[in-house]
Amino acid sequence: MESGPLISIGLPIALFIIMIGIGLTLTGRDFHQVTVKPAGALIGTLAQIVLMPAAAFALAWLLELPPAMAVGLVIIAACPGGTTSNLFTLLARGNVALSIVLTVSASMITIMTLPVFTNYALQLYYGAGQDISLPFGKTVMMLSVIVLLPVAIGMVLRAVQPALASRAEGIVSIFGGVVLAALVVGIIYGIRDRFLELLIQAGPATIALNLLGIALGLLTTRLVGLGKREALAVATELGIKNGTLGLMVTLTLLHSSDMSVPSAIYGVIM
Repeated sequence: MESGPLISIGLPIALFIIMIGIGLTLTGRDFHQVTVKPAGALIGTLAQIVLMPAAAFALAWLLELPPAMAVGLVIIAACPGGTTSNLFTLLARGNVALSIVLTVSASMITIMTLPVFTNYALQLYYGAGQDISLPFGKTVMMLSVIVLLPVAIGMVLRAVQPALASRAEGIVSIFGGVVLAALVVGIIYGIRDRFLELLIQAGPATIALNLLGIALGLLTTRLVGLGKREALAVATELGIKNGTLGLMVTLTLLHSSDMSVPSAIYGVIM
């Protein structure tokens, strides 16, 4: 899948709308509940920002992934939780307020950390002489516009028109799923001649990353004495990633179909 107008323009717009959906789920009460007991938010955010990328680097080394697959795995690992993580937390009877706050906090922090991990992975797997890089300033600015701004818009809409926000929340969630599905189909079609080869290369690593994220969420929360509902929220948040953001970075900023494969596969299996 080449980075044409549909990807370079349409994908950021779609992600902007999806992030508004996260904002539509937020109220001041959500933040208050978590600030009273901040341990879950601190552990969950730290696990998302540090442990997941570390796990991706370890898996890339252990499985001896090709450079493009290794960089793509690090990128999806460094992405924040996806919008559907809140729904899965609700279905699992976890702490939904904690899940929502983790999604937002990780989204805000990864604006800075995602380009750092990506550029480190590019240098590590392609060498110092590589001509592929993620422009830090441009990336931070773009992520700020399509992550922070829409979340703020969603929160304002929720505060001003709560009934409308409740109806729109479900529509935006469905839209997010449709966009991710369409991207996955488009990527698979674009690399159809090498799809099986890339699937064999990236499939085990993405499945392992997904399961490792869930295990890390359950383990870290229980080690610090948090309850089952908090453990479920953190585990789900680590397992469900913002695959659309990973695809935007690989397709729009890095212009690499190969690097987008781990995000696409993760989006399917998560």
